[in-house]
Amino acid sequence: MNYQIITEVAQLEAACHQARSVDAVMLDTEFVRTRTFYPQLGLIQLFDGQTLSLIDPLEIEDMSSFVDLLQDKQVRKVLHACGEDLEVFHNSFGCLPEPMVDTQIMAAFLGNGLSTGFATLVEANLGIALDKSESRTDWLARPLSQKQLDYAAADVYYLKPLFEKLLSEVEQAGWWQAAQSECELIASKRIKKVDVENAYLDIKGAWQLKPRELAILRPLATWRYKEAVRRDLALNFIFKENDLLTIARNGIQNRHQMEQEGIDPRALHRHSARIISIVKLAKHTPVEEYPAPIERLMDKPGYKQLFKVLKDEVKKAAQTSGLATEFLASKKQLNQLLSWVWKHNRNSDKLPDVMQGWRLELFGASLDKKVG
Repeated sequence: MNYQIITEVAQLEAACHQARSVDAVMLDTEFVRTRTFYPQLGLIQLFDGQTLSLIDPLEIEDMSSFVDLLQDKQVRKVLHACGEDLEVFHNSFGCLPEPMVDTQIMAAFLGNGLSTGFATLVEANLGIALDKSESRTDWLARPLSQKQLDYAAADVYYLKPLFEKLLSEVEQAGWWQAAQSECELIASKRIKKVDVENAYLDIKGAWQLKPRELAILRPLATWRYKEAVRRDLALNFIFKENDLLTIARNGIQNRHQMEQEGIDPRALHRHSARIISIVKLAKHTPVEEYPAPIERLMDKPGYKQLFKVLKDEVKKAAQTSGLATEFLASKKQLNQLLSWVWKHNRNSDKLPDVMQGWRLELFGASLDKKVG
């Protein structure tokens, strides 16, 4: 397994030019995301079937030739478990690889579990055991060790024969079009525009609060999100979720009471004055402007019974298709269907996953009938 390490623009341009002459390239990224809001890109692996390149984005100022490759629709980009990689590409370069296919999804269409790892698939399909000991390494450190580089290179070197084998089997099974559609769906979901004014809806436990308490939580959550983006820090490194709930529930307006509630002293040192001002302002919110109570699907009458009916229907489809039940429809996707019916009155602009494409043909229509 030979590879080249790319640290200069001219090298990158040559590698990307060559890669754009083939039908499909293997791609992977290594990144770090411990305290930051955005993933920090440390390395890009590119394999065109002839040349394997380890691209150092920390050294290269002009990555435009790589961006051109990502957007070249004549070249398919093959990744494995691509979700976070897509986020990395979008945050780093403002675009997604297109067209793209994920070997984890391809494997799922052959009856594998949805979260089957790369090493597991390589061993099962190619008979090769990969060393995954460097998966949690610091990819921002320099220089990278030989072991790190070898590990990174293996992720795309063995991706090519894996992709080719899976492609043959997926085509034979008649799922290739569906696999491509599923990858497009994943890409469309991964990059979503966040409504910062409704960030409070993503806070676990927010449903327990009364409307007047939500009127406090709402601006607190918006402030925290904006601060996280501004400082590129993970949300809970700005202010812990549970601490926001405590302040909103109790309407706390002074630091001493925050300290008594056990709220993180470091966060208070930095943000208490700002939080107090937000709470004081929020307490003057007119009643008619309070957020509506947060309704959970599971609290609706008949939810549990209907969810079980839907799940049983998915199990039947799994038995007839040979696909894993969690791949056909996750709990989230079944809830998405119920929300579509109960909250959105089957709005055609908000179709749930199970009412689109291959899922609709396989079992979506029967699920829709069960919901009634």
